[in-house]
Amino acid sequence: MMTRVEQEPGSARRPKRDREATRRRILNAARDLFGEHGYDGVTVRMIAARAEANTALVNRYFGSKAALFGEVLAGESVIRGVIAGDPGGLPRRLAEHFVRLLDQGSVTAMSRMLDRSAGQPEVKEILLHYLEDVIVEPIVAQLDGPDARARALLASTIIMGGGPVRRLLGLNDLRAADPAELTDRLTAMFTAALAPLPTSRLPAS
Repeated sequence: MMTRVEQEPGSARRPKRDREATRRRILNAARDLFGEHGYDGVTVRMIAARAEANTALVNRYFGSKAALFGEVLAGESVIRGVIAGDPGGLPRRLAEHFVRLLDQGSVTAMSRMLDRSAGQPEVKEILLHYLEDVIVEPIVAQLDGPDARARALLASTIIMGGGPVRRLLGLNDLRAADPAELTDRLTAMFTAALAPLPTSRLPAS
């Protein structure tokens, strides 16, 4: 139930812990609803109702639905921790992360958010910044040699490309496969993607 202080966004008497708890409820509600319906299918009123807050509080704490979407993205991703660490182990960590998502048996809220919100003009820039800041640039920072960005983008394609396949074909066949073999195959894929590109050569004269 909403407390009186939560119903009065301008009240200076609201304890900090109540503000933080309300803010967390809003973030959790937004994450779940964006995952269920995609960005375009969710309204601020829906988020407020799920969080047992009011729309004024959602706008007060986050400014807009788009800004709230961006904050959910920034706070929920575990890929940051996967990428961080020993550069030599990066292909294996990415492969293990992919397989862990399969083993969960259901698509995560983060994956649904990305799958169902891509292509929405209002959050295009937010998604671009997310991919750059959370995936591409951290991978680039792990790489030595030329064409680091091209190699990071190739690996990012493997990471993010599961969405369309999941939506259209499902992942039951992958889940039925041996996890160790899948991890080995994916490690080889990420290793190849992240390796320096062959130096281009001029045609022999």
